[in-house]
Amino acid sequence: MDLLRLLSFGPDGWGQQLVDGLWLTIRLALATLPFGLLLGLGLALLINGNRKWLAGAATVFATTFRALPELLTLFIIYYGGGALLQTVSQFLFGTPFGEFSGFLAGMIALGIVFASFASETFVAAMRAIPKGQHEAAAALGLSRWRTFSSVIGPQLFRLALPGLGNLWFVLLKDTSLVSIISLTDLMRQTNLAVANTKEPLFFYAVACLIYLVVSMVSSGVVGVLESRSNRGIAGGRL
Repeated sequence: MDLLRLLSFGPDGWGQQLVDGLWLTIRLALATLPFGLLLGLGLALLINGNRKWLAGAATVFATTFRALPELLTLFIIYYGGGALLQTVSQFLFGTPFGEFSGFLAGMIALGIVFASFASETFVAAMRAIPKGQHEAAAALGLSRWRTFSSVIGPQLFRLALPGLGNLWFVLLKDTSLVSIISLTDLMRQTNLAVANTKEPLFFYAVACLIYLVVSMVSSGVVGVLESRSNRGIAGGRL
C-alpha cells in the first residue's frame, strides 16, 4: 500500500508528474509522426525518381541517419540548432539571443530518423505497385497530382502501412531519449521519482506498464487502419 501511495495525485505522490510526462511523450510522438511521414515520402519520391543526382542525395541522407545512433542525431540537432540560432541572431541583430526548443529539437531529430527508415518502406511499396497503374492514369488524362492522390497514394498507403506501424512503435520508444535534453517526458519524470523515493524497481515497472498500454492501444489503432485499407482486397493483404 505504501508503494501505491507513491502513485497518488497528492503532495506525496508522483501520479500527476507521470501523467504530465506521458502527455508530453504522446504529444511529441504525434507531432513527429506527420513530419516524419512527409519527409520520408519526399525522400522515397526522390529515390524512386528519374533524376539520379537527387536520388543519390536522398539515398545518402537516408543512409546517414539510419546509420547514426538516435541519441547522436538528437545531440546534433539540439546543440547544432542552438548554435545556428545564435549565429543567425548575431548576424542579423548584432547580438546572439534565443534558445532552441528542446521539444522542437526532439521532433526534428526523431522525425529525421523516422523518415530515414520510412523512406525504405515507401520505396518498397512504390516498386510493388504495377507500372500499369501509372499508364492507365495517364491514358485517362489524369494529372500527376491526381494520379498520386487518387490512384497511387491509396495503394501506397495500404502496402506501406505494416512497416510504418512498426516504425511508430520504434518512435514511441525513442521519445524516451529526449529526457537527456531535460524535456520532462515520461522517462525523465520516472527518473526524478526514482531519485526522490529510492524505489527504482517500482517506478521503472510502472513506466514499463505505461509504455506497454500505449503500445497495445497503438497496435489496435494500426490494426483498424490495416483492416480499413484492405477492404475489398482479395485475401486481405498482399
